[in-house]
Amino acid sequence: MKYSQLGHVMLDVQGTSLSAQEREVIAHPQVGGVILFARNYESVQQLIDLNRQIRACKPNILIAVDHEGGRVQRFKEGFTRIPSMYKLAQAAPTLLGPTAQLMALELMAVGIDFTFAPVLDRFNPESGVIGDRAFSESPANIIEYAGQFIEGLNAEGMAAVGKHFPGHGGVDGDTHLEGAVDSRDFQDIERTDLQPFKQLAAKLQGIMPAHVIFPCVSENPVGFSRQWLEGILRQQLHFTGAILSDDLSMVAAHIAGDPLERGLAAINAGCSMALMCNNPDGAIALIEGLEKQGLVANETRLHPLSAHKRRAQHGFNWHALHKTATWLQTHRAINNVNDM
Repeated sequence: MKYSQLGHVMLDVQGTSLSAQEREVIAHPQVGGVILFARNYESVQQLIDLNRQIRACKPNILIAVDHEGGRVQRFKEGFTRIPSMYKLAQAAPTLLGPTAQLMALELMAVGIDFTFAPVLDRFNPESGVIGDRAFSESPANIIEYAGQFIEGLNAEGMAAVGKHFPGHGGVDGDTHLEGAVDSRDFQDIERTDLQPFKQLAAKLQGIMPAHVIFPCVSENPVGFSRQWLEGILRQQLHFTGAILSDDLSMVAAHIAGDPLERGLAAINAGCSMALMCNNPDGAIALIEGLEKQGLVANETRLHPLSAHKRRAQHGFNWHALHKTATWLQTHRAINNVNDM
């Protein structure tokens, strides 16, 4: 594989194939990843072709998606419909590992490196943005269930990216649309929400911080806070993987300023990669600004997010995958849960 520099920025593309400008932007040294959305998907073959186009611009680029199951699953038609993690954990907890394996196999077969999963936030019925994306209200159950899910992803060679550090379940605000503040003291957060991240940090290849403000630690959202990312996540929890910001186009991130200021705030706080989605002009401004700053990404932390070697070893073929006994058995079991 021809090696090319991986940069600090993960961005999105607008359609089901690349424009000439998008090809140029993706090839920029400050770009390290592309995140795909539902608008980028029409069919399995089209998605395979799109990912080939992306890799033609930068062969080792990271391609990701939010593919959690439930209401957060970007690719649906043709893919196994995954139930929410809350429903799956309630109905068939022993299926969590095999479900993660199936997800990994399907995504890697179309050229995806990793999904932003699992969600390690606590279930909170008052939190519409998290809700049944969470495994459980109990930190102990989250650790058990998410641990099985992580092992399932890793067993097939896919990285696991836990979110939203240190826990989004204590607030009911949607940071896509507004700022959110969790006013609890640190002892309460450490005893509850932080536990899944603390216990699972060594198993995760990536972590995504929340855009939530915890005044007990910092006046900044977690993704812009060195106290949280370097002090607590790196030093206290001994996390050595990649830290990937939540989308810097979300309203709660605007507190840091314009797109470049947001990106710099995330990187200076300790993020390995900054996500700028649904804002092409903002992404270009961020890329050009980082180039002028001369910032270089820590690729050592980004490389474990790649599934390139595993795909090459496995010889993934979408149609062959669907004939394997493992895929068929898990697919049927998941459908049984969907029918409950």
